Amino acid sequence: MKRIQTLLKKKGYDVWSIAPDASVYDAIHLMAEKAVGALIVMDGQKLVGVISERDYARKIILEGRSSENTKISEIMSSEVITTGPDNKIEECMAIMTERRIRHLPVLDGNEVLGVISLGDLVKYIIAEQQFVIEQMERYING
Repeated sequence: MKRIQTLLKKKGYDVWSIAPDASVYDAIHLMAEKAVGALIVMDGQKLVGVISERDYARKIILEGRSSENTKISEIMSSEVITTGPDNKIEECMAIMTERRIRHLPVLDGNEVLGVISLGDLVKYIIAEQQFVIEQMERYING
């Protein structure tokens, strides 16, 4: 199985981030603008958390809080599970499934290289399987 760095090369290295003292409203607005389900929370160059649409739904909407008056640091997930570029795609799929997370920052040391989503992994695996099927069909029909 391929490694995360292979997926990142295909997907791209865009990282959408926000500061922990920004409002939750700003985070939701940025997620909508960039069409992503989560943002990396960075304090300068340091990864300090992740905020997702799930955090918004559970910690703002269901608790009747104001997204404009609540800081990201108040609701973000601060125990961030990460992966490295050399980890295998199947290992990351297992981590995300076991931990019930949908976004996994990719770090090289302390540097954030990118973010992979569960959807990115599924899309990549399906494409790889399709490639293998096509190769087998060519071999059989060839």
